[in-house]
Amino acid sequence: MKLTLIRRYKKEDYTIGDLYIDGKWFSNTLEDRVRELNTLEDKVYGKTAIPEGVYQVKLTYSPRFKKILPEVLNVQFFKGIRIHAGNTADDSEGCILVGENKAKGKVLNSRKTLERLMKILKSAQDPIILQIF
Repeated sequence: MKLTLIRRYKKEDYTIGDLYIDGKWFSNTLEDRVRELNTLEDKVYGKTAIPEGVYQVKLTYSPRFKKILPEVLNVQFFKGIRIHAGNTADDSEGCILVGENKAKGKVLNSRKTLERLMKILKSAQDPIILQIF
């Protein structure tokens, strides 16, 4: 299964994107600000989106959220990156939030969107790959 995240609006405090599953639009996304990351010192903790690239995603238990969530693996300079529910960049801390971008700088209906995403990801037979542009 291939997830594709296309970042559409890169703002000072947040990033809005579109998430596709196997080429079909699924939802909007919200992340922290995109920054050029050449070294760990370029990262602002809890306020930086993960770099563009290709990542493996696994469904693993999140001690923070106390449930199974998609974990984005092997992200340079980051640990514990998840796809989860939330509404603003303050909820992100580097993670990817899913929902509907119906308000400036926010995603709404995030929990329902995450539930739909989890149903799809749980049915995946192949490895789950995330490509971010």
